Amino acid sequence: MSEYVIDDRDMPKFRVNRAAMTDPAVLERERERIFDRTWLYIGHETELTKRNDFLTRNVAGRPMIFFRDHEGKIQVWANSCPHRGAMLCREKQGNARFMTCFYHGWAFNNAGKMVSMPSDEAYGPDFDRPGLAAPARVDSYRGFVFVSFDPEVEELVEYLAGAREYIDLVMDQSEVGMRVVPGTHEYSVKANWKLLVENSVDGYHAITTHQRYFEMIVAARGEIPAGALARSSSLDLGNGHAVAVGEPVGDGLLGRPLSEAAKAERAARFARLRERYGDAWVDRMDGTRNLIIFPNLVLIDLVMGVVVRKIDPVTPDYMEVTGWELVPAEDGPELTRHRLDDYLTFWGPGGLATPDDVEALETCQRSFATRAELPWSDISRGMNTASPVSTDELQMRVFWRRWNALVTGEQLPDEPHDPPSAFYLGQRREPAEGVVAAADA
Repeated sequence: MSEYVIDDRDMPKFRVNRAAMTDPAVLERERERIFDRTWLYIGHETELTKRNDFLTRNVAGRPMIFFRDHEGKIQVWANSCPHRGAMLCREKQGNARFMTCFYHGWAFNNAGKMVSMPSDEAYGPDFDRPGLAAPARVDSYRGFVFVSFDPEVEELVEYLAGAREYIDLVMDQSEVGMRVVPGTHEYSVKANWKLLVENSVDGYHAITTHQRYFEMIVAARGEIPAGALARSSSLDLGNGHAVAVGEPVGDGLLGRPLSEAAKAERAARFARLRERYGDAWVDRMDGTRNLIIFPNLVLIDLVMGVVVRKIDPVTPDYMEVTGWELVPAEDGPELTRHRLDDYLTFWGPGGLATPDDVEALETCQRSFATRAELPWSDISRGMNTASPVSTDELQMRVFWRRWNALVTGEQLPDEPHDPPSAFYLGQRREPAEGVVAAADA
């Protein structure tokens, strides 16, 4: 048995030692064995709309510069001058062909090459003029850009494993390409980062924690369709990635009802997508998905909007969270208004979900002070069922087994369940010859 995980298939029960959320030594091992060795999300290509655009981001505690260089190529650089270490870009975003260190004036182009230094002659003609440092690996899938600090990391497409299919279901919702809406939702939580990973794919807490939101939905839509949450599944996608998925429910279970104009715009687009990709794929696309990409990226697509969420540990009891909204680039003003309103109503800083979740996680963290009396958290729900649904906890167990393997070296076997229903197996039909899909453009 692991120091941190009890995975008892006979009972069955699955428990996690609360020391994993409180011990500074655990966080140090996570930094070394997870964040220094896996693929980590830095941003989406659509956030850099013009050549020379840049954004500054933190990845695994490292300040980085996310750039589209003067040739239009995506670059990622360490945000540190190779001279004495000063931060090169102190702005969160901008457009620049050159970066000049304010400390001593060393300058670099956005392809990472040094272009000038004051008093150049003092260094001599043979001085090795350094360029900018970069992560060991940079790669992207469907516009999602990842970095890894491990030169031996497996290829990104292999690392993503079954999560690729669910990224495709998100990205295929546009005929011209999905884009990140300008603006960033940044907040912090006084709790361990893994608690928000769990929460992001946890259907079990929805009705109790977000009661106010569902009261609003019932007032706007009438009663929630009976059995709506039961028409769902939770799936192991490999490499610690997992998803909770749901079937379509009318014109959507969540969010305020669309106006007739917005509903017509969305219906017309989905009809064209059916011609391109086939009914089986678009039926799945019209459902919902809460996706973990191990270790700290979450995609939440609840029809009312798509959230891209990056979760960064700072201390064992403090995390920083960054969120963005992903939308079809061709959305008209009415549908855009609906999406933004629904995003802010549910996920926004003053919304009816995010503050609830923050409060829940912070109370968990505070109560871990009782870990001598209550050392274990239970994540067993659904272990005894043949087909776990989104209100079960398979998706969290998938994350924790991968976490445990990397942190302790203990390999636990996958959890056997029946295959999902045929609905969740529908495949994408490739566009007819001569038709270029947004997915392939």
